Amino acid sequence: MARFQLVRVRVNWTVSLIVAHFTYLLVGAIIFQILEREAESNNRNYFQVEKLNFLANYTCLDGPALEKFVQVILDAWEKGVNPSGNSTNPSNWDFSSSFFFAGTVVTTIGYGNLSPSTVSGQVFCVFYALCGIPLNLAFLKQLGKCLTIHLGRLERGMVSVVPHKQTVEALAVSLFLIAGSLLFLVIPPLLFSFVEGWTFGEGFYFSFITLSTIGFGDYVVGTDPGKEYISLYRSLAGIWIIFALAWLALILNIGARIMEHMIGLTHPGFKKQEEEEEEDVSSSKLEDASKI
Repeated sequence: MARFQLVRVRVNWTVSLIVAHFTYLLVGAIIFQILEREAESNNRNYFQVEKLNFLANYTCLDGPALEKFVQVILDAWEKGVNPSGNSTNPSNWDFSSSFFFAGTVVTTIGYGNLSPSTVSGQVFCVFYALCGIPLNLAFLKQLGKCLTIHLGRLERGMVSVVPHKQTVEALAVSLFLIAGSLLFLVIPPLLFSFVEGWTFGEGFYFSFITLSTIGFGDYVVGTDPGKEYISLYRSLAGIWIIFALAWLALILNIGARIMEHMIGLTHPGFKKQEEEEEEDVSSSKLEDASKI
């Protein structure tokens, strides 16, 4: 009877998660549609008016010729070439930019503003990602362990000041969260805003979209042809991405542990069932070993 109740609780929790997940997606779709559809329509109308004005001012051009020129611009943009400026624009494939691109590949960010255009580059990118993504995950995992060790040292160092263990853990996590937020989510957007000419909101938006590995590509550092960047600017941005992802992964793990603890408090049957499942796995392993 108890086993049946545990199974029913797990099924109910799974159904609740499924409903909540798809409800969240539906709500997001509706809100994005409300916020963005009218702006898209206005931008489309504005672009059509500008094309008509351009044809009216330059009568030597006709509609098909202008459409062909627009297609050339779109093709250039899709291949990572900024159509503004001239041929003296900085290369998208210098070492710093290539290092930044390699980082976006192994971290699966993929901004989409730059991609290999040659067959050999595309083939290499596939195999590079196949090997680089697992390597990056292992690196982030190891880096997360190192950060966890430092977090444990911070907790032990605070024990002598605050005797209560739970209070110490809460303070240590809070300090770790605040320090990491300043280092990875506050200071970098300020620097990006200063260098790129963005607002702080745009810099923070870029940082969050990058570290969440969404990578829309609407904001990317080091791509303005009208600015002169230091040679290692994009390489430093790539290094920031790697270490910030490790910090964010640790924060997400801490958040998952807190959620599991809360679920254990509200649904005690979960913890008991997990312990029973672990015992079953251990006993099956012992049986297999005895048979051998």
